[in-house]
Amino acid sequence: MPKWFTPAAVVCALMFAASPLVIANAPYESTMGLVQKIFYYHMPSAWMFLVAAIVCGVSSVRYLVSGSPRQDRLAWAAAELTFLFGALALVTGPLWARKAWGVWWQWDVRLTASLMGWMVSCAYLLLRKYGGPGSDKLAAGLALFGMANVPFIYISVNYWRTIHPATSVVPTLPVSMGGPLWFCVTTFLLLFVLLLKMRVRLEEQRARLDSLYLSLDE
Repeated sequence: MPKWFTPAAVVCALMFAASPLVIANAPYESTMGLVQKIFYYHMPSAWMFLVAAIVCGVSSVRYLVSGSPRQDRLAWAAAELTFLFGALALVTGPLWARKAWGVWWQWDVRLTASLMGWMVSCAYLLLRKYGGPGSDKLAAGLALFGMANVPFIYISVNYWRTIHPATSVVPTLPVSMGGPLWFCVTTFLLLFVLLLKMRVRLEEQRARLDSLYLSLDE
């Protein structure tokens, strides 16, 4: 692992440890009260879900064009993080919605598109695990579909009726709420980078081990 990995991991752990205190000091939202504080974990999880889907899609395009194994490994790692952060967003969202709006789930555009994007990551991982020869390119095509879904998820609240607020809400948050939010976003982003690097590194080591086995057989 690179030299920056361990210090970055320590910083990330400290930031996660401090995040409950940061969130606790944020003011209550006037209508939702305490339950609104799920927002400080839900929003960063959702953003990392979208970022991971984009990384997976871009790496898949580069793999299809160049055939680079490194890009394939990066796409695979990003697909796993899409699954992970998507699951976090889809769990924390209904917990918040049930208390704030009285429903666990609504089949509105953003929720449905988010679920579909998460299911694409599931399909990608299942295909890579059990698809056999040629599944890498087929999975890369799935990743392109998942990436194309990302802007639709993001802007859907601006054009369709949904329980989610419009995208203009976050930039207008007061500093007392915006500060904790961006602290948590930074924390989750650092976690995303660390997990991605670690997962790609693991696949690189597996590839080297496979090449050693092949050389011994020869």
